[in-house]
Amino acid sequence: RAESRKMAMRAVVCLALVAGSAAFSVGGPATLAARGSSMKLRTTSARAAPVVARRSAPMALNMAFDMEAAIKESKDARLKFLEDQSMAALKIAAENHENVVFPNAMIAGDCVITDLLGRLGYLKNGKAKIMVVDTFHLFPETMVFLDEMEKHYGFKAEVFQAEGCADKDVFDKKFGADLWKVDIEQYDKVCKVEPFQRGLKTLTTDLMINGRRRDHGAERAYIDLFENAPIGGGLAKSNPLAYWTFEDCFDYIAKYKIPIHPLHAQGYPSHGDAKDTIKVPEDGSVKFVNYKFEGKSEVWLDYAAERKGRFVGLQNKDGSVKTECGIHVAGAEKTFERDLWESGKVKKMARADAEALLAAPKDTLVVTYAPWCQFCQGMEEELTTFAAGMSGVEVAAYRGDEDREFVQDKFQAKAFPTISFVSKDGKVTVMDAGSPEKRSVKSFTEFVNAQQLVAK
Repeated sequence: RAESRKMAMRAVVCLALVAGSAAFSVGGPATLAARGSSMKLRTTSARAAPVVARRSAPMALNMAFDMEAAIKESKDARLKFLEDQSMAALKIAAENHENVVFPNAMIAGDCVITDLLGRLGYLKNGKAKIMVVDTFHLFPETMVFLDEMEKHYGFKAEVFQAEGCADKDVFDKKFGADLWKVDIEQYDKVCKVEPFQRGLKTLTTDLMINGRRRDHGAERAYIDLFENAPIGGGLAKSNPLAYWTFEDCFDYIAKYKIPIHPLHAQGYPSHGDAKDTIKVPEDGSVKFVNYKFEGKSEVWLDYAAERKGRFVGLQNKDGSVKTECGIHVAGAEKTFERDLWESGKVKKMARADAEALLAAPKDTLVVTYAPWCQFCQGMEEELTTFAAGMSGVEVAAYRGDEDREFVQDKFQAKAFPTISFVSKDGKVTVMDAGSPEKRSVKSFTEFVNAQQLVAK
């Protein structure tokens, strides 16, 4: 009997489990139904067979669900939202400002912005102007690609270069072919920042469009679609791709099959100067060819990965790794309106004055400078004070950025500022003034006294 009772109990448990399972298939262990003033449990045992049939239909649907199609649909929806948002930002920029300028480097994001401006009609009607800085160190394909873009979208870019330089040969004679090796900050000023500032000023820019995005890295992680003009000088900015990713840019490029720089098909995720840009990875195994990726696209598309191949081997003067070209750092759009040493006892020399000094030398401290150079600007007051208190030695300043070959030859000036002492016997000696503390009244005095002592 005991055994019979155990078997009976097992049967009851099994029936309970079956009934509970059937109940869960329609929404719970049991459903309470109100009838009059009493609550009764609605049994599900009589419906067990139909319920099993109902469960099979959803399972069949799950098996047929296309996950890849759902992912594509969600990405398409995201891209459509970003497009609409960016075009709205560009409309606000163009319709509320007189002189909208887009400095265009023809990297992937800039190609997207160019296409958006083209779709809005702002390139053909001139509502937005395209500005390009030619550093004379770009890849040869870059300026060729610019010509293709101009023809495709129907605009003519405003191209700016190092001041007074019509081509690379003139640049090399004026500034030196190895300026970027001698002083990268000077190179950035001469080839990028000064032409950039001059371009914005020439075009009377009141709003600047650029392609900075949050996913570029920590230094850009909090930018928004718009930036007000800063107090103290600068421009209002529109960052229409602020919330895009690098992947979004290539999705847009593939969707509309827009013109893009040919270097993407050679393995470059981004491009700038040929001298410090490499493929990523260096074996060129990742490419974007015929609007499709070849290789592991995540190597390019990871957070802050776009510029991995840029500024390779370059360091700032403080030893930190270079991550910006100088154009997008704070205040880079400001222009330096005046020359240095416009008053005081520092004599400004023209070419004829410098040649006269060298022909009939006398004790003179000569500073070779460039007015846009932050180090020259930083020593202006110290040199003015030194000149005011100095007797027996003339203090002169010669603008060397407009006459590079001459100052290299005559005053041994390889960078700005260069401080040279011309003694009365014609000897030219260069002061070690590589740090700010060495560009002081005390240092100038010690240097001049030492040179006069040597002459005696």
